[in-house]
Amino acid sequence: MKKVLVVGGGGREHAICWKLAQSPKIEKLYCAPGNAGIASVAECVPVSAEDVEGICAFAKEKAVDMAVIGPEVPLAMGIVDALEAVGVPAFGPNKKCAQLEASKSFTKAFLARHNIPTAKYSEYTDKAELEKAIGIYGYPMVIKADGLAAGKGVVLAQNAEEARKAIDDMMGEKVFGSAGDLVVVEECLTGIEASMLCFVDEHTIVPMESAQDYKRIFDNDEGPNTGGMGSYSPSLVFTDEVKQQLWDRILAPTLKGFQEDGLDFKGVLFVGLMISKDGPKVIEFNNRFGDPECQSVLMRMDTDLYDIFDAVIHNKLSDIDIKWKDERAVTIVLASEGYPGSYLKGRVITGLDAADGADDLVIFHAGTKFDGNDIVTSGGRVLGASALGKDHDDARARAYELAKKIHFEGAHYRKDIGLLHPTD
Repeated sequence: MKKVLVVGGGGREHAICWKLAQSPKIEKLYCAPGNAGIASVAECVPVSAEDVEGICAFAKEKAVDMAVIGPEVPLAMGIVDALEAVGVPAFGPNKKCAQLEASKSFTKAFLARHNIPTAKYSEYTDKAELEKAIGIYGYPMVIKADGLAAGKGVVLAQNAEEARKAIDDMMGEKVFGSAGDLVVVEECLTGIEASMLCFVDEHTIVPMESAQDYKRIFDNDEGPNTGGMGSYSPSLVFTDEVKQQLWDRILAPTLKGFQEDGLDFKGVLFVGLMISKDGPKVIEFNNRFGDPECQSVLMRMDTDLYDIFDAVIHNKLSDIDIKWKDERAVTIVLASEGYPGSYLKGRVITGLDAADGADDLVIFHAGTKFDGNDIVTSGGRVLGASALGKDHDDARARAYELAKKIHFEGAHYRKDIGLLHPTD
């Protein structure tokens, strides 16, 4: 029987803990720092996900058999390398490989070097030079802070005025800190966005079931980008033809590129895609489960997640036959008033028992904490109402029915999750 530590405290980590808790091979599940929902399936430990030294000390003290790293920041800090140095096997890419998310320019160069379809791009470290390039690929002008910015460092400027403001925010005001020291400008791809999560070890890449998420805060893909306002799985745009193109043009060349470049990637590779008229193109790589995609995807997984993680860590992914449920899944994110801008915390949440007793309904906690006997809001994205259904429409209806039963002051959510929207 194994002891497992999950690092992180958001909706992604709740989904991972929820799935791991179903494994008969795990005797003790910890989560650092966790949240009010995770506390129902794991022992929450008051150590920050970014306290690498503290995480390593706890894992060693408790003789943890496996650490699973959820968020991107500790991965970029090298937490996997640090855990392995103290003898704790860790699921997630090492610091070298974590550059695939921590630096957009690193990924763009990788894609170009290995002829993997993506948008044209240019890089800038000088604000004046970037301002001269306004409109270089037309509008919308895609402007990206190079480093980590919690999913918010991308602006689709509709005109020169919006572009100047985005450039000033990133390189002048430094709203994303050092993440904006280098800015990547890309042509705007058109089509439908989709996501593919893949398990990867040094020899094998295995795509999970597809998903689609919704980045904009408002219905009809309007308003600023967020960390994600909902998801569903499988994606409605993943035809057999698209899946084959994805394998031939993106996934197989990516694994080959990792091997050629000496990137011993082990963990989850999140491939953000645009399904264009010319086939799938890469928007971004992330180094971990997407949030909220993983809530929908893990609802449908029919294989012990511990076994998959263990196989990846030991480069035996090819030995695992990953099974998926036929049911469809939809996740609706309930957000705090004001998100993705400033928002109030500490609002009491009710209706959290709406999924109790159901195997096919789960309320995943993202930004919650205990306040005495109450569970209150503590983040911008607060909860994810997730449901399985016999088909897409059934799952969508059940997820919205669940979302309607949850209440906190200022709660809001998109009403069009599960509907297709072209990003242009």
